Amino acid sequence: MTRPADPGAGAAAAPGPSALGPSHRAWSRQRMAAEVFDIVVVGGGVTGTGAALDAATRGLSVALIEACDYAAGASSKSSKLIHGGLRYLEMLDFGLVREALRERRLLLTTLAPHLVRPVPFLWPLTHRWWERPYLGAGLLLYDTMGGRKAVPRARHFSRTGALRLAPALNPDAFVGAVQFYDAGEDDARMVAVLARTAAAYGAALATNVRMDGLLSEGGRVAGVRARDLLDGSGLVIRGRHVVLATGAWTGDRTGAGTESAGEGGSGPLGGRLRVRPSKGVHIVVPRDRIRMDTGLLTRTEKSVLFVIPWGEHWLIGDTDTEWPFDPGHPAASRADIDYLLAKVNRMLRDPLDAGDIEGVFAGLRPLVASGGGDTTRLSREHTIDSSRPGLSVIAGGKFTTYRVMARDLIDAASRDLAAAGDRADGRPRAASGTAAGRAGADGGTGAGGGTGAARTGAGADRTEADGGMGADRTGAGGGAGAGVAGAGGPRAVPPSRTHQVPLVGAAGYAQRWDSRERLASASGLPAGQVERLLGRYGSCIDDLLALIAGRPELAQPVSGPSGYLAAEVVYACTHEGAVRLDDVLARRTRIAIESRDRGLAAAPRVAALMAAELGWDGERASREVAQYARAVAADLAAQGEPDDMLASQARAKAPDPVPFYGERPPESRLS
Repeated sequence: MTRPADPGAGAAAAPGPSALGPSHRAWSRQRMAAEVFDIVVVGGGVTGTGAALDAATRGLSVALIEACDYAAGASSKSSKLIHGGLRYLEMLDFGLVREALRERRLLLTTLAPHLVRPVPFLWPLTHRWWERPYLGAGLLLYDTMGGRKAVPRARHFSRTGALRLAPALNPDAFVGAVQFYDAGEDDARMVAVLARTAAAYGAALATNVRMDGLLSEGGRVAGVRARDLLDGSGLVIRGRHVVLATGAWTGDRTGAGTESAGEGGSGPLGGRLRVRPSKGVHIVVPRDRIRMDTGLLTRTEKSVLFVIPWGEHWLIGDTDTEWPFDPGHPAASRADIDYLLAKVNRMLRDPLDAGDIEGVFAGLRPLVASGGGDTTRLSREHTIDSSRPGLSVIAGGKFTTYRVMARDLIDAASRDLAAAGDRADGRPRAASGTAAGRAGADGGTGAGGGTGAARTGAGADRTEADGGMGADRTGAGGGAGAGVAGAGGPRAVPPSRTHQVPLVGAAGYAQRWDSRERLASASGLPAGQVERLLGRYGSCIDDLLALIAGRPELAQPVSGPSGYLAAEVVYACTHEGAVRLDDVLARRTRIAIESRDRGLAAAPRVAALMAAELGWDGERASREVAQYARAVAADLAAQGEPDDMLASQARAKAPDPVPFYGERPPESRLS
């Protein structure tokens, strides 16, 4: 296996600890109640956490709140790919493809080589004469845009050669094939690592804090009114600029999107932005059920279908249909599952059926509305609305380009801060991008640094150096002229530098990969288990191995064939911000989509491990298990319904996991 890149050699250490344990949440809540932040971020998906990191690494003070968990929405339910998007190339959206491929290279080589890795895909050809040169030319352009040596280049195969790679394919379904490479990752893990990296640079972050309204002072948005859903307390978080990265909730779809009464009137959450949520459904089947040494990409009538390698499983997806129902509960219907089975079975010798399915998940793309028509034709470009002073809202975009979206969002915020100038309001100013002096903060591995500023200058456009790893886009929004209040008056906001900031676990990853056999021998873990942990935690494997050395029982798997260790559950609580059972089963691990029982067998053991770390009593742990079981039952019921409306109704029968409000059962508070 190729030795991974190590971006952290010689990099400066991040300025603070990155662990998102209970004490970090308590510390963040104290700051949120006392300080005026430069930036308040609402939304803990990939864009929100990316924005928090972007702002913090510019030296801005940042608070982030999320109503549920990091990546609880679409950011944990993507296709788990970092890719340019071949179908967007076919739609002649060259700018989007070039931008996405530049980000793919950055993630593979600099930002997250421990989380992102090349993945091969076979594209079967179904037409003898024109399709091979047509696709070949497109892939040549795709590889050229992607940069030299970022991933292996495309290769052409005859039907016989393709069948050697993928014996599971039906030889009558294609005439040849081309293999190309993109990259894969665990989307929910990426978001948790982004949050940890933002914390290392001084951001205050808290999940299970719901925004109930926007504060307005003197015609500007001046913060948010929020509620802590763990203890029921109200909270006012003041900020010089609020950014909303709320995904499918953007716009006026929910009552939570209006300003609180008495705080400056009311208005839609997304200002002028409106989204058309598009549902994407994936199914998960065992790896041994489809005999292939490569992923698969094939055309459908409206889009494409992926068969994606995922550990001991395959992910098959996805769909692209409008979802007009509750954005909090996207549900897969029987029609979605039947569609995916029918499309993949066209290519297989041995067809799959419903009995092969181990897991199902559905998420919503927050596409920017642009008239009617099929959602498959809506642009994946992102849009930012800053029409209200003190507020910026983002919608659209792709997971792959999260860093660009975050950069553009903080650029917009910086322009507004510069226009507003300094405003002496008598409130203490938050510390700027540093975790120094944080009382009681959790320890943990810090992020690898990278502090060189990108090129500045008014009107400077995005440039590429060595395939996009050089200067970032700067200009009036992110360079000279933008400013925030400081002790000595307004100070300039530097341009984004996240293209130079490796995420937590990247620094030192390559060295540990080279030493994996020694790590396995010293820890007593199988070599395959150490490789799996390195691919999930990078250099933070040191923390896991230290846990196991001190508590050898944590080296045991939590349940069944998943391979997840008890130490990973403990680490999710102490370092990764997990506070609920679903956080661990569905996102810190992926047991919920990789186990046929959706994690029900593992739930009691995982809850017991979490209880010891989070101070739950037996009643609280039992409630967590019961609530998780109700959600699983509702998901399964929805998957038996014939259409989206009935599936939505079935899924809504399970209560939301919040609020608990201390130790009172959720029913007593919600009745």
